[in-house]
Amino acid sequence: MIGPGDLPAVNAALNATSAVLVVTGYAAIRCRRVRLHMTCMLSALVVSAVFLASYLYYHLVVMGGRSTAFTGQGWARPVYFAVLLSHMLLAVVAASLAPYTAYQGWRGRLVRHVRIARWTLPIWLYVSITGVVVYWMLYQLYPGG
Repeated sequence: MIGPGDLPAVNAALNATSAVLVVTGYAAIRCRRVRLHMTCMLSALVVSAVFLASYLYYHLVVMGGRSTAFTGQGWARPVYFAVLLSHMLLAVVAASLAPYTAYQGWRGRLVRHVRIARWTLPIWLYVSITGVVVYWMLYQLYPGG
C-alpha cells in the first residue's frame, strides 16, 4: 500500500515514465509510426497530469504547504538550486506547451504541431528528467533528518 510518505518516490516514477514515453513517442514518429507516436505522447500527457495532481496533493495536503528543506552542503547546494530553479521555470512552460502541442496534432494541424513540438519535446524531456534528479538529490542523496 502506498502511503503519503511514498508520494515523492511515486512522483519521481511518474516523471521517469513520462520521459520514457516522450522518447518512445519521438522515436516512433521518426519511424513514421503515427499511431504509436500518438499513443505514447497522449500517455505521457496523462502521466504528467497524474504527476501534477499527486505533486500538488503531497505539497498542499500532506506537507501543509511547507517546502522540503534541502540538507546538502558545499557544491551540492548551488547545483541543486540551479537544477530546481530551471526545472520549476521550464515546468510552467511545459505545462502549457505539451497540451497545446498535443491539441495541434489531434486537430491535424501538423505544420503547427511540428513547429511547436520542436520546442516542446526538449523542454518536456528536460523537466521530466530533472524532476527525477531533484527527487534523487532531495530524498536519496541528501535526505532530511
